[in-house]
Amino acid sequence: MATETLVSFAVERLGDKLIQEAKFLKGVSRQADRLHRDLRAMQCFLEEADKKQEEDSRVRNWVSDIREAVYNAEDIIDMFILNAQSLRRNFFLKCGFKKLINCYKVGKKIEALQLGLLDISNRQDALGIKNIGEGRSRSAENQMLQGLRRSSPHAEEHVVVSLEKEADELVNQLIGGDLRRRVISLVGMGGIGKTTLAKKVYNHRQVVECFPDCRAWAYVSPDCRPRDVYMQIIKQLVCTSTKDQQVLEMVEKLQEHELGDFLHEHLKEKRYLIVLDDVWSCRDWNCLAKVSSNDPDCLGNVFPDGGNCSRLLLTTRDKDVALHADARSTPQEMQLLSKQKSWNLFCGKAFLDHVDADRYPPDLVQLGREMVDKCNGLPLAIVVFGGLLSRDMSHTEWRKVHDNINAYLAKEGSQTGVMTVLNLSYIDLPSYLKPCFLHLSLFPEDYVISTRKLFLLWIAEGFVLSAEQADQQSMKVTAEVYLNELINRNLIQVVRMSVNARVVECRVHDLMRELAIRKAKEQNFFRTHDIEDPLSSSTSNSSLFSSKCRRQSIYSDMERYASVEHNTPYLRSLLFFNLGHEICRFSQLDFIGKCFKVLRVLDLEGVKVESLPSIVGTLIHLRYLGLRHTGLKLLPLSIGNLRSLQTLDVNNLKQVPNVIWKIQNMRYLYMEGQKYDIPLKIDTLENLQVLSGITFKQWIQNNSSKLTCLGKLKLEGRYELVEGVEFWKSIAKLRVLKSLYLKASEESSFPSLAMDSCLYLSKLDIKGHMQKLSESFQFPPNLSQLTLDSCRLDCDPMPILEKLPKLLTLRLRAESYLGTEMHVSANGFPQLKVLQLFELSKVIKLNIENGAIPWLMQLHCQFSTRISGVDKLSNLVEVKIVIDSMIPSFSPFARFLSTYRSRKYHLYWDHSWTTNRNGQKEFWTRRRKASDCQTCAATGLTSVQNSAVAVEMIGPIFSRWESTQEKGS
Repeated sequence: MATETLVSFAVERLGDKLIQEAKFLKGVSRQADRLHRDLRAMQCFLEEADKKQEEDSRVRNWVSDIREAVYNAEDIIDMFILNAQSLRRNFFLKCGFKKLINCYKVGKKIEALQLGLLDISNRQDALGIKNIGEGRSRSAENQMLQGLRRSSPHAEEHVVVSLEKEADELVNQLIGGDLRRRVISLVGMGGIGKTTLAKKVYNHRQVVECFPDCRAWAYVSPDCRPRDVYMQIIKQLVCTSTKDQQVLEMVEKLQEHELGDFLHEHLKEKRYLIVLDDVWSCRDWNCLAKVSSNDPDCLGNVFPDGGNCSRLLLTTRDKDVALHADARSTPQEMQLLSKQKSWNLFCGKAFLDHVDADRYPPDLVQLGREMVDKCNGLPLAIVVFGGLLSRDMSHTEWRKVHDNINAYLAKEGSQTGVMTVLNLSYIDLPSYLKPCFLHLSLFPEDYVISTRKLFLLWIAEGFVLSAEQADQQSMKVTAEVYLNELINRNLIQVVRMSVNARVVECRVHDLMRELAIRKAKEQNFFRTHDIEDPLSSSTSNSSLFSSKCRRQSIYSDMERYASVEHNTPYLRSLLFFNLGHEICRFSQLDFIGKCFKVLRVLDLEGVKVESLPSIVGTLIHLRYLGLRHTGLKLLPLSIGNLRSLQTLDVNNLKQVPNVIWKIQNMRYLYMEGQKYDIPLKIDTLENLQVLSGITFKQWIQNNSSKLTCLGKLKLEGRYELVEGVEFWKSIAKLRVLKSLYLKASEESSFPSLAMDSCLYLSKLDIKGHMQKLSESFQFPPNLSQLTLDSCRLDCDPMPILEKLPKLLTLRLRAESYLGTEMHVSANGFPQLKVLQLFELSKVIKLNIENGAIPWLMQLHCQFSTRISGVDKLSNLVEVKIVIDSMIPSFSPFARFLSTYRSRKYHLYWDHSWTTNRNGQKEFWTRRRKASDCQTCAATGLTSVQNSAVAVEMIGPIFSRWESTQEKGS
């Protein structure tokens, strides 16, 4: 599981502490160094053990013992450093004597721990797990699971949710398009219906007619064995009658590579369709297709490209596999079912005669709907419950299942193995992703998670290990890579993305969260405390949490939680969610400093507190302190003692205490909304990477050249309080600064800004009144993303901005321009790909000349803005039009769009309605990829021509709407 990564982190951490805390560990350095070596020796063995423990209880117990030993080692070292720090402040002889006693006790604890590690190592041999890393034998349990999951295209699906639209799109890709051999992939989380859809398409009449003599279906499985897969295919394609038995006997004697060659020769002159169901990794695809590791672009030596429209259809949980197999084909990503489709599927399974569910008792219907909601659109779970409940239509049975829904989800077997199927995705995770996935179990159900916060939590927890620990700049980048891997594996769902296609918010499917909770509890990874959790008198306080519990997630109110007796002295993370709005009394937070002395993560976001007690300053191991939206106005001066703190996230303080400069490890400092602009020293923070919320005046009083790691900076307040030339000189000294955000207060304004000395700046946001827009040569020369917000410019900004040679994204928002027309001249914006025009209430026309914005791919604007020249934008992929639902013409326009049927438009474009975060309606349309259009090859259009034809369809929709209004239709 995640043990190997946790041990790796602990080993690294102990090694770091031997260096960093040498002055504290002076009395026990020899024992600590030996402990470090012992753990490092075990670390070499753990990665293979981590893979095996799912199927071997002996290994699982052995790994659990190592995990406990690692926890104990961390606890001993952390508590020793904490005690040494407290004694360091006092130089009396008695304290020196206490220090000797402390060293002696810790030395004895380390010796006892080393004896325990020796016993664990000896039991490795006694348990017969000495050669755990040899081979990849499958346990009986694993073989049974694979047998249950083995798919066949002929297995009848008695109840299939409506998949006509998805099936039609997939059929079009299989039988149409270009002549090259293509790999078309169905991607989605476990249980979402990939195999079901693949079966439906495989047996579709048009597909059968297109591939009459050369179709085959092969189940791959997590334990990919190319020989088995080749034999499945060969038996369907070659050995179809009794006279082929001799061929079959001959084939079965061939080696794996010979089977691949045989299959290649057989397929070479044929138009074939082969389904590879359940491909788990890029490595598995390489093995099956015999793709050379030296040439990843090679098609492979098994499935030939005869230029005759041959197709492979893959089902996989990992989007990376789909893109790796064929980067030129767009994977078809399976979506969770809507509430109505979920209910229809449930009724088809639970009420076997398929009659209207309204004819059944309302109590059963109510229970059924609640269970369907719990499934959250996952077809496998819905089918499992429907089949289970169809056996007994009594209220008692339905109530029993309803009240024990998680237990039924967790049952093994072909009928109720939902968690077993989902668990395969967890087992397949590399070791470095497992703790990140388990960490998601801390968040409440349906909680929308900020990825910025998630990255910082992962870093503070130690889950993100860069190639070189000194390379701290890369850790946030690495955390984002981890997140994208989990998304591509369909373990996390994207909620919102930024304009440059980065994930801003995400969430976890309810059933995936249940899986994470189960796995996390197995490892003492965390415990939750809900408002309905065992705080009742029937449960003793001591049983609430294990004394070795490392993380707690609190969903109840602070007062109730504070009243509980806490017996988790080694707690490392404490997070609060969904709290009430009562003000938290000062004394209520004291227990955190008293009970959890080795805390690394403390997130009080949303807890309404009057003030923070000074005892928080004793948490010297704290790495993350989240205080956003707490209502705090002041921080205690003792916060300067948090020497391990990496992240401080707070907002709307009256003032920030001038002690932040003491926190040498600070990397991410967020403090937006300061009321008073008092001096703040920060130029001692040489590790600082993100600084958000410092005022212009505070900034100019520091020596910016010392902030050698600062990559993102947000300044706010009154710009006129600083001298412009000196300010921009201070910004130019930041050699790694990539992102700059300037926010002027309402009573302030920006003059023309001379930013050309900022050679490394690529992203610039300016919010606030601008007296005049800077000339194009005054902008940073490498600027790629620009946002202007509330600038209230009188002159059209386009003639200046269109000259920025490297600009890729431009956003004009919230009255950034007060005029009525904008004009982009020919050759303007030579590299721009994204243009957003939002809340420009006075702009009624945008004119784009021929040859302007040649690479524009995304256009977002208001419905009130008429755009001419859009038909010349041949690379346009996405158009989003925000429509104020309060305008009288909104409803007829919506009806008009729903009935508009331009053949060319619907052939090449998809469209839908959404509602943005401001409650406004958005008409969203995206061009389909040319290779996915069935008629692309038939029409003879090139990719560019196809794009142009598609773009031309957008304008007529709105032109025709305007003409209907003029005629009074």
